[in-house]
Formats: sequence, structure tokens, C-alpha cells
Amino acid sequence: MNGLEPAVDVPVESEAHGSATVARLIDEGQRDPDIVSVADVALFDDPLSPSWHSVFASNSVVIAYNPNTDGGERLAAAGPERWYEPMADGDVTVGRTDPDQDPLGYRTLFMLELASRYYDDASNLSEQLLQRNQIYPETSLLSQFETGSIDAAIAYRNMAAEREYEYIELPDQINLSNPQYEEEWYSTTSYTLPTGQEIQGGVISYGSTIRHVSDAAVSVFDAHTTGNYLQEHGFLVREQFPAYTGEVPQRVRQATDRPTENRSRLDRGTEAASSTGSDSTVLI
Repeated sequence: MNGLEPAVDVPVESEAHGSATVARLIDEGQRDPDIVSVADVALFDDPLSPSWHSVFASNSVVIAYNPNTDGGERLAAAGPERWYEPMADGDVTVGRTDPDQDPLGYRTLFMLELASRYYDDASNLSEQLLQRNQIYPETSLLSQFETGSIDAAIAYRNMAAEREYEYIELPDQINLSNPQYEEEWYSTTSYTLPTGQEIQGGVISYGSTIRHVSDAAVSVFDAHTTGNYLQEHGFLVREQFPAYTGEVPQRVRQATDRPTENRSRLDRGTEAASSTGSDSTVLI
């Protein structure tokens, strides 16, 4: 996550990638971090396959836009029920991320497939709206607003909220945020990565695990997965978070189960990255 600055006594150096790229780098032995976090826990099923992980946050897909451009004005006027119309008419320049590199990219495809089903007069929105020249790295997607390259971006809510960009909230049936719609809506979508792994649509879930346990790694993991920065920067945090799967080391549970006021905290945060301390290496 961009701007990862935990209030712990461990130096942290961030290296941001799309989560599918993070998984590939680790799987191929190009990185060997103590901690790894991804924007889709499906990447923990394959190829990373850790013995345990935490689910610590969720998110929603939104349409971020620049209100100071003609295209942005058209989007704002169309709103959550008609946003796709000015896009289909070619009145809006749109940015998105690569589905082969990060979950936001394939979640964009999921959202558009669901939107084609949700709106009565919309069909095949992916075919109507998407072009290869719309793709940007996730780490620089929204900065395209500042250069005037695009009017809008299909993004995560937290990406727009923490930068104070205007955005259109999408219906729960298509924004991948509401567990109520997981079975009937989200799970009907899927995407196959270049590795051959098929990713099924579902509620957006961020996951993290410690690969090499140490006091420093546990401190950073605690701050990263339980910090107040998550809600402050637009992530969705549910009462059951952090939720664990697998055989969690006792020292990790003890650290993250402490009362909120006693936890290490992050002042700022974001989406998926890598950190290195003198005593630990953290890839998020």
C-alpha cells in the first residue's frame, strides 16, 4: 500500500506492484519477503499457498472522475444509474488496470459483466467500453487525472477517497463489496490469469501473512492489518476483521487481538506493496 508508514520501530521501504505480479515475483523466487499482502485472497490459494493468512479489509469498485473536464461533467450528470452511457458514446476517456497484473483489473471486468446484467438497457459493456490503450499501472492510474490524460477511472473506493477525487458509488449488486450478493451475483463471474489460474468473482478481500516470523515482522503486520488508517483511507472494515484462515502463530494472534488503543498504528496507507526493514522484509 502506498505511503505505508507504521508507527513501529522498524524501517519500512515500500515497493508497489499489482497483487498478481507480487504473487508471481514471490513464486518465481525473485522476492523473499517476511510479510506479503495481496488485494485478493484467491492469490493465497495459488500460487503462494501460505499455511495461514489474515483477511483484514474490503473495498468497493467505483467510477472516479475529474469534474473539471467535459467527460467528467457528463459522468457526474449520468450518475450511478446511467454512468455507462457517456462512456459508450465515446464522450469520456477512461483508465483501468491490467487484469493480468492485478485484481482491480479483473474486478473491472467482473463489474462490467455484472453491470450488463443489472441495467435493463445495457449489454456487453466490456465490448462497448474497453480498449487496450486504457490500461495503466495501478500505482499511477489516478495520477492520470492530474496530467489530463483521462476523464475517469474504474478504481477502488479507497483510491478515490484518500485522494479526495469525486467518484460514483455503484449499486451493491455490481461493486463487489456486499457479501449479500456474493453467491447470486459476484460468483457468476470469473477470469483466467496467464498462469492458467481461474479467479472466481467474490467480495473484495485483502489478505496478509507473515512468511518469516520475527518480532519486527509481527509489529509491522499488526499495524498493517489492524491500523485505523484502513477506515480513514476509504477501506471497508467489518466487525469480524481481522479474520484468520489456517494455523496462525500464537504470537500473531496475541498481537492483533490486543485492544485497539494498544495496537501499533499506521498513520497513512493504501493498496498492495513491499517493505524492507533492517530486521525484516515486508512485501505488501
